[in-house]
Amino acid sequence: MTTRKRKLLGTILFLIVVSIVVLNLGFFFEKPRGDVSHDDGSVGDTPVGVWDDQEPTVARLDPALLTAVREASKDAEADGITFRVTSGWRSRAYQRKLLDEAVEKYGSPTEARRWVSTPEKSRHVVGKAIDIGPTDASYWLARYGARYGLCQVYVNEIWHYELLTVPGGTCPRMLTDGAS
Repeated sequence: MTTRKRKLLGTILFLIVVSIVVLNLGFFFEKPRGDVSHDDGSVGDTPVGVWDDQEPTVARLDPALLTAVREASKDAEADGITFRVTSGWRSRAYQRKLLDEAVEKYGSPTEARRWVSTPEKSRHVVGKAIDIGPTDASYWLARYGARYGLCQVYVNEIWHYELLTVPGGTCPRMLTDGAS
């Protein structure tokens, strides 16, 4: 074999090895997604009631937030509106999975963070945020939530509420989105 052929073969082998390494970098650096369960706060496709204490997404909420949501729920019921918890407390693993899915959906971490916070910053992970549905319940809470201290946090998330004022107080100005 000539020197030229050996160099060519060496270059080809080198490129093959580099290609294999590059293609497998994701395996080493990808954050584990795993499946999340009911115990992680997932409600799946079936929202739960605000009184469903056996549901970790409800039971692990901050007690003051849960009390405020339940009081608002009672008054909303009098108006024919039923609150459903689409998400409440979430484990760090569940929050990470939601963020990873949002990155895939929106194409970049920056765009994904407009809709899903990191586990380190999420108020859901510490039980201080709740997502309320269906839409009529979200709108009811947007209109009357401050009576209970509940405030919509983000302009782009009608469903996301936190306890941010005293009952009857004034809610702070909403943020444009989760990246704000």
